[in-house]
Amino acid sequence: MTLKVELVSPSERVWSGEASFVSARTVEGDLGILTDHAPLFGVLVDGAVSIKGTDGTTTQFTVSGGFLSVANNRVSILTETVNK
Repeated sequence: MTLKVELVSPSERVWSGEASFVSARTVEGDLGILTDHAPLFGVLVDGAVSIKGTDGTTTQFTVSGGFLSVANNRVSILTETVNK
């Protein structure tokens, strides 16, 4: 089983696809998300978001604020700005 992940900024969909792991930093600390993760909603802090695709490649992004939600093996990351 995989995670369906979308990383979106106000101007574009930055990354969309299936992943095996996502990590991000929220106001409550660092998160590591695998399949079947409990539902959650978090407020992102400025920092790194890492997405490990199902092909084994890991893509790193630097985000500025935003939100992250996890439910039913879907991860949505909404950020104000993002740099690859």
